[in-house]
Amino acid sequence: MIWSRRHLLDIESLSAEEITTLLDTAKSFKELGEQPRKRNPWLEGKTVINLFVEPSTRTRISFELAAQRLAADVVNFSAEASSLKKGETLKDTVLNLEALKADVIIMRHSASGAPHFISRFLGSHVVNAGDGAHEHPTQALLDTFTLREHFGRVAGLNVTILGDILYSRVARSNIWALTKLGAHVTLCGPSTLVPSILEKMGSAPGSVRVTHNVDDAIRDADVINLLRIQHERQRLTMFPSLGEYTALFGLTKARLAKTKPEAIIMHPGPINRGVEIDSEIADCGRSVILEQVTNGLAVRMAVLYLVTGGTLPLR
Repeated sequence: MIWSRRHLLDIESLSAEEITTLLDTAKSFKELGEQPRKRNPWLEGKTVINLFVEPSTRTRISFELAAQRLAADVVNFSAEASSLKKGETLKDTVLNLEALKADVIIMRHSASGAPHFISRFLGSHVVNAGDGAHEHPTQALLDTFTLREHFGRVAGLNVTILGDILYSRVARSNIWALTKLGAHVTLCGPSTLVPSILEKMGSAPGSVRVTHNVDDAIRDADVINLLRIQHERQRLTMFPSLGEYTALFGLTKARLAKTKPEAIIMHPGPINRGVEIDSEIADCGRSVILEQVTNGLAVRMAVLYLVTGGTLPLR
């Protein structure tokens, strides 16, 4: 398939074929990354700007490394040291960046829809690195890539996403990616954070169901993807205490013992050890959390390559 999109703004608008193209391209980049020569000149001469208006560790550094591996010039934009603090609008900020000949603007923003907004008037390529509680497309892609590596497929897998679903952009992007590729998704957490209306999300051939019973959610799961509590996005206290949340919904050793022995544990980070997951489980052999981080580099290389007009297969 030929990739034709100039931006990556969300997973919801992608077809299953487009998602598969991204994953296949990421596989090629991961194989290249295991060679002694890790730097390839596909983006040589292009300028990539990391415009992160929210804090980030994994995503920002991963995008920076991805662009550097493709030989692009990389600029990390600091919102705290920018004219945004003086009242400059987001539109004027990105227009000025484009006037400086930015080819790609990778943006993380607290406002849902911010990347879609700037893509309407920019000639530069726009990549969504997380917008509010809306979507985080590259996280879903790297999660799905990790599943394909472990199971050889996504179709038919039972994937449980456990935690704060309501405020999670990771959960939304994962639901779209997984169901488009035929996985069956179970959402679990407190009723205040996992409303039943979320069962209407997703796309055939996959499915989405909601439960508030942890044992039911993880019993038949092939994958347990844990999410932290998004305190920064919650306007109200959604449960009495962290202690109660851990007791009712945390992945403990006792709960893990009731799962399928081949089930894997995922987490997009940052991890709140002892809250949504026991520290020992985060570091156990069934955890693929650090593999997700590694795979994120290949996925983001693939995204940058494709949105800037890279041809397939890689040469």
